[in-house]
Formats: sequence, structure tokens, C-alpha cells
Amino acid sequence: MRIRTRSASAPASKPQPPGPGAEHPPRAAPAPGAQPPGPGAEHPPTWPGHPADGTDPDRPPQAPPTARRRGGRRRARHRDQPGRPRIDPRDLWSEALAGVLARPVRSALTTLGTVLGIGTLVITIGVASTAANQIVGRFDALTATSVSVTVPAPRPGSDTPPLVDWSGVDAVERLAGVVSAAALADSDATRNVQVRANDVVAPGELTAQTLAVVAAGPTLPEAVRGRMLTGRFYDAGDIGRHDRVVVLGDQAAKLLGIDDVRDSPAVFLHGQSFTVIGVLGELRREHRLSTSVILPPTTAADRMGLTNVTQVLVNTSLGAARQVARQAPIALSPGHEDALTVVAPPDLSKARKGVQGDVNGLFLVLGLVSLVVGAIGIANVTLVTVMERTGEIGLRRALGASRRQVASQFLAESTMIGLLGGVIGAALGIVVVVCVSGVKEWTPVLDLRLALGAPVVGALVGLLAGLYPSLRAARMEPVDALRAPS
Repeated sequence: MRIRTRSASAPASKPQPPGPGAEHPPRAAPAPGAQPPGPGAEHPPTWPGHPADGTDPDRPPQAPPTARRRGGRRRARHRDQPGRPRIDPRDLWSEALAGVLARPVRSALTTLGTVLGIGTLVITIGVASTAANQIVGRFDALTATSVSVTVPAPRPGSDTPPLVDWSGVDAVERLAGVVSAAALADSDATRNVQVRANDVVAPGELTAQTLAVVAAGPTLPEAVRGRMLTGRFYDAGDIGRHDRVVVLGDQAAKLLGIDDVRDSPAVFLHGQSFTVIGVLGELRREHRLSTSVILPPTTAADRMGLTNVTQVLVNTSLGAARQVARQAPIALSPGHEDALTVVAPPDLSKARKGVQGDVNGLFLVLGLVSLVVGAIGIANVTLVTVMERTGEIGLRRALGASRRQVASQFLAESTMIGLLGGVIGAALGIVVVVCVSGVKEWTPVLDLRLALGAPVVGALVGLLAGLYPSLRAARMEPVDALRAPS
């Protein structure tokens, strides 16, 4: 049907409201030259809000009812559709708690797997950090405080004075950070000397031992961090009197069969007798001295020709080794310090990190294995729970629960089990680390991030372990779930 509209050139007259008994409102006069309407077009169709409708002349024109109905139906359909049912988080966690407590024994056993996994993780990392700290501490105490200065031997036939004399040790001991120092002298000729415990040679009996002979200052026991097993070490009086006395290393004493010096046993070097006054043992530095015969400097110079200092041993306090290594050559040989060779401990920060990283990595693998075992236990039990509660799942779906809500409930249950296991496991792990440290008399090293992160790790493990069972529960159709035996 064609609808005739008003010409834009003719001004529209304001329609008057119909009077009483009027069938149609007065129509506007046709524009000049307009064609009269054809048959059946005397009364064009109107709708509420049409300009030809006289119900409300001041209301702006509106779209036809068909267009309004299309959009209106869409809006009405969207408005009349009921909203998705939503579950409150408090209700979700209360339902999860009820599901966990419905089978307390099974939930406890499942939580025990997470407790063992998290507890093992905390124990292994805590004990590893504590043990690594002790290892690194001992490593530092032994090697980070030892400095050695090597003195080159003078050229044969040279009349130049030695670079370092025996009194240079006193200058080194006055340096800041030096704990003890001692000078040593040896040579190629005295490294293999035939030493006898007596001067009587029995036929067919081997009584001589090939040992090294060295000269050392009176502070040698402190410098090598050893102790006298029996007897005493020679002192300044023995050195000043040029006494023919020796001190044996513990291994040298065993080879010579000397274990007691109260009877003043003697040893023979190059046919000369020397009285043994002590046995030095438990050396923590220069272990080669345990198989050596040690003489006073004056006696060694007179009897063995050992006159030149070849090595100076220095012990420092922790952290002063590198500074002492720079200053010791200057104190020993001013003006010729470049000729001396200093062996200082390297920077142990990298070694410390390496040792601690290796120990932590080893125990971390063991802890992760235990944690994976706990996660598998949670997944297994959650999957069994889903299979046993098939009827409950179907009933919930039939009553309007969405797939997401069903999956959320089982995820919340597995997460709750993991969180509970993480809290208990972290607490037990910290207690075990402290107890082990107390028994070993160690200082426990506990990382606060580990203690606070263990429950989070437990919850994450429970969440991941319950992911597949929850998805399987969400995919169940209500009719099939209701038909299945439960």
C-alpha cells in the first residue's frame, strides 16, 4: 500500500483536535498540483505518534510499529529472560567444607599426602640451607684466612744477602689482621734424608727412613694450626744455644717407632744424633710436615746447611687475607717485594654460592618428588569422589546448577585440602629443621618466604590436582548422571 505524505514545500497546518461526533480529524489542504488520492487511499493508515494522528500533536514522530516491534521484542526477550543463578563465594566454600568433612578419614589421608610433600620440601630446603651455611663457614675458616709467601732461592755462588731473613716474621706479625706467622727453610738436598732411630744397624733389618728435614721458627705450631701430641716445641732458648734438638711430625714418629719422648729418644741424621723433644700432629696446614723432621734455624744452619728462608706461612683473621697478602711482601723484603710470590685465598663468594646452590638443588629435587606424589594422591582421591557423587552432580545440574558451579565446588574442595596440607606441612617442616639444628648445634637457617609460601604452594598443588576431576564432573549431563548408580 502506498502512503501519501505531505509535500515539503507546503506548510503544514496545525491539526485541530476532533470535535464531538467527528469521525475523522480534518485533513490538511492538498498542495497545488498534487494528484488526488486514488481509490482506497482516502484515509491513509496512521499509528500513534504519526503526524496525521491527532492524539498528541506536539509529540515528535515515531517509527512504525513494525520496526518498534522488532527491536522491542528483542529487548523484551532479553529483559524477560531470567538471569543465570550465581553462587555466593561463602556458600561455595561452605559447600566445599561440607564435602571435605563428609568423608573425614579419606580427607585426612589425602591431606596427609600433601603434608608429607610440603613438609619434606620445607625440611629439605631448610636443612640444606643450614648445612650449606655450616660447610661454607668451615670452608671459609680453613682457606679464607691462609696466606703463603714463597721466597726464591738465591743463585748458586751469589754473594747477595737473602731476600728474607728469620727476623722478617716479626714485621709480618705486627700487621693488622695477622693472627700468627712462621718461616720455613728447606732445600733439595734435605728433602730425602736417611733418618735412623738408633745408630746400631742390625743385619737384614731396615731401620732407616727417608724423611724430609726442614728448619722452622718457634711459632710453627700456631702457623700450621696443629698441636703437640707429646713433649714440647723448641723455644728461643733452644735456638739461641744452638741445641741439637728436633721435633718430629706425627707420621714420621710412627715410622721411626717413637711415641714417647720422656726418655729423650734420639734420631740420627747424617751420622749426627739429635734429641727428640716433641711430636707435632693434627696439622690443618702444610700436611707435608707430618712426615718431616723439624730443626731449629740455628741448628739447621750449623748441621744441615739450611740458612735461607724459602716460605713464610701467615694466618689472618676472617676478611683480612687479601689486605695482608698485599702488605706481607713489603714487610718481609722492603724494596724487593716484587720478587716474592704471594698465594692469597681467592674470592670465596662464588664458591659459597656454588656449594649452597648444589646442596639446595639436590634436596630441592627430593622435595619436589614428594610434592608430586602428594599431588597425585589428591587428584586420585578427588576423581574417586567425583565418581561416587555422580547422582549428587546430576541432581545439582537438574536443579539449575551450571557446569561452572559444579566445577568450582570440586576445585574448592581440592584447593582446601591442599591449603590445609600446606599449612600443617610447613609447620612440621620448620619444627624438624629447628630440632635437627639443635641436635647438631647448628644455627638454623629458615627463609621466611619459604614458610609463608608453603601454604600457597599446597593450595596451588590442590588446585592443579583437582582440575581434571572437576572438569569431568562439569561435563556430566544431568540425565546420565541421575541414571548412573551412586
